[in-house]
Amino acid sequence: MTNREIRLLRAIFIAAAIWNLCGGVLGYFNPGHAFMLLFDRSADDPVLLSVFQGATGTTFTYFFGYLIVAFNPLRHTGIVIVGGIGKLGFAIQMLKFHAAGLANANALIVVVGDMVFCALFLYYFYRLIKTGNRLI
Repeated sequence: MTNREIRLLRAIFIAAAIWNLCGGVLGYFNPGHAFMLLFDRSADDPVLLSVFQGATGTTFTYFFGYLIVAFNPLRHTGIVIVGGIGKLGFAIQMLKFHAAGLANANALIVVVGDMVFCALFLYYFYRLIKTGNRLI
């Protein structure tokens, strides 16, 4: 893999880290506001709010994971596999919420963003395989 490609991959993972930081910090440190932004209602049930906070805490954790990948994209593929599965699953769930009328248009921003990163991660794996690098 060329140095140019590695720089591109680093930029992709720094962008992914920032994307997760934005959603994770807001959702973890101000879960009530984040919930309102996505669902147009307050999370009056403390258990629901705590579960939502935990989910966004996972998002926040991946900020650090993608920074680790950006440091060495050829080495930390496992983080990308797990993070990509999480992004795909979260995007599908938010799309289901939106289709059911439970989430507003802000949820579509999350869906589109996460799907863009899923596509970029697939490109990353394609390039790894194409250049003879190991996936794990």
